[in-house]
Amino acid sequence: MIQQTLFGETDTGRPLASRMRPRTLEEFAGQRHLLGEGKVLRQLIDGDRVPSMVFWGPPGVGKTTLARIIANRTKANFIDFSAVTSGIKEIKEVMQTAEANRRFGEQTILFVDEIHRFNKAQQDAFLPFVEKGSIILIGATTENPSFEINSALLSRCKVFVLHGLSAGELTELLRRALTDPRGFGGRRVELAEGMLEMIANFANGDARTALNTLEMVVLNGDILPDGSTVVPMETLEQCISKKSLLYDKHGEEHYNLISALHKSMRNSDPDAAIYWLARMLEGGEDPLYIARRLIRFASEDVGMADSRAIEIATAVYQACHFIGMPECSVHLTHAVTYLSLAPKSNALYVAYETAKRDALEMLDEPVPLQIRNAPTRLMKDLHYGEGYQYAHDTEDKLTTMQCLPDALQGRKYYIPTAQGSEVRVQERLRQIEQWRAQKRREEQEGPQGK
Repeated sequence: MIQQTLFGETDTGRPLASRMRPRTLEEFAGQRHLLGEGKVLRQLIDGDRVPSMVFWGPPGVGKTTLARIIANRTKANFIDFSAVTSGIKEIKEVMQTAEANRRFGEQTILFVDEIHRFNKAQQDAFLPFVEKGSIILIGATTENPSFEINSALLSRCKVFVLHGLSAGELTELLRRALTDPRGFGGRRVELAEGMLEMIANFANGDARTALNTLEMVVLNGDILPDGSTVVPMETLEQCISKKSLLYDKHGEEHYNLISALHKSMRNSDPDAAIYWLARMLEGGEDPLYIARRLIRFASEDVGMADSRAIEIATAVYQACHFIGMPECSVHLTHAVTYLSLAPKSNALYVAYETAKRDALEMLDEPVPLQIRNAPTRLMKDLHYGEGYQYAHDTEDKLTTMQCLPDALQGRKYYIPTAQGSEVRVQERLRQIEQWRAQKRREEQEGPQGK
């Protein structure tokens, strides 16, 4: 049993996650790759050399909290700016205040949460003030900064990638919440061994989710006559059963489910594929991860049998990127259904893997002289490009010119199947091969006829 007996709980009106917000780097959980001793961000903070920066990471990893800690650590004036409710007018007003503070020798840290929500004009408004040092800009985003932040502004900021907290880090955070006076240190709470670990696993790296879940189970626990709180396993299971039942994002089940989705589509079973898709999405999987897997599937398992598959899969990725969950679930269903019903061919996959083996085993095969470029006189003297045949100059747009190395002449990599559109590809390839065979016979017979 985990038993806490400390007293003095305060400020119970705010949510636990708010009350337990770290105040120092020592209290801050996770991000050891940035904040551990000797790590780059820790050195910048300790040396009071904080540059403008962007924190990129999933929700609940402490982006806002870290910005506040930095401001306190550096004794800078901290301004929390909303990308949702503010426009260019508000930006200019804040910048004027920051510029005035700079003249008096006071640094201003401007924290912009969800900076990706600012449009180009709004982001550009920060540029002159960042350049002259009026502000230290700290932006926070859950989206890839390369896509969502103007290149001019991004080039003036250092990007730090924050990771989801590990189960161990979340467990330690939860233990601290049970003993800290800001948390449940003022009451006696009893949890069965392993409960904190279950909450940590359920939270999937999100400290806010972990603390909110702990608060929910404690407040719904059984209060004994002596005033202590006991949390039955049933209470915990009710709070986390949905997500834990559906999906274990970081464990074996993650790979089991993506495998089930992939193989259901390969087997042309749209119903099974949609079910596994729902299991993943409702379990909290990143829709962009699924979309990326569908793009791979479109070429690996459908390929030339239906070349529209790659177009649809790529379009669905863009749709997911634009609108996110839950709206993009229907777009993913669209792609999964299309790919399931599409004719299947792995000819492209087999072609590359076969060519790769030859490339690795025969690395020194020279490029035939006739298909080398000859930009210099020396190269021309060495017969580079000599005998090159420009296909567009021929009536049939075809030539008999050799393009493979001598050692690989006649090697076949792409062998189309008889599935879907690949039937037409198969016929086209057969026509090309017949044309070249006929032309080679004519070339051989030509001198004999003379």
